[in-house]
Amino acid sequence: MTRTFIALEKHEAMQRHLERVHRQVAHALPGVRCVDPAGIHLTLAFLGELDDEQLAAATQAAEVAASRCGAFSYRLGQLGIFGSLRQPRVIWMGVDEQSGMLRRLHQTLEHELVRRGFAVDPRPFSPHLTLARCKAPLGPEEQQQLQRLLARQQASSTETYQVRHIEVMKSELFRTGAIYTPLKSCPLGHRR
Repeated sequence: MTRTFIALEKHEAMQRHLERVHRQVAHALPGVRCVDPAGIHLTLAFLGELDDEQLAAATQAAEVAASRCGAFSYRLGQLGIFGSLRQPRVIWMGVDEQSGMLRRLHQTLEHELVRRGFAVDPRPFSPHLTLARCKAPLGPEEQQQLQRLLARQQASSTETYQVRHIEVMKSELFRTGAIYTPLKSCPLGHRR
């Protein structure tokens, strides 16, 4: 069985930007569990544990979806939270993609996965990069720190990141953290 997800390709420049933001979050909120910046992906679909046949079907869905969507670019957006200021579940960075290609890619991928018998997340697609997870409510001082952090990080980054591939990824969980391995890179816009 292979723990599998499908994500956008990663960029070294984006990793460096996320490392800077990661340090700011870790400094402002030492009690939250920050995600290792090297493992941050923009996930299009999390599929869980797949056997070899399911993995082949998921890979085929990713290839077909990628072939039907053109390359596009995006910028990193503002910081946000899932949950309340008092008890955020996740601290994330948004993605600013104006052309609509990211949403189209996500919809096409979901359609191809459903055609192959996969269940998809019923929640609306909210493209983001998870920076930290919070297990417990924040104290008043931490809430103020989070509020300041969110206010400081409101502007989108100026750097643009090109997306030319999506990747079928393997996720292995260890006590020291997760290790992600690309299994298949699927180029965008190459019709099958």
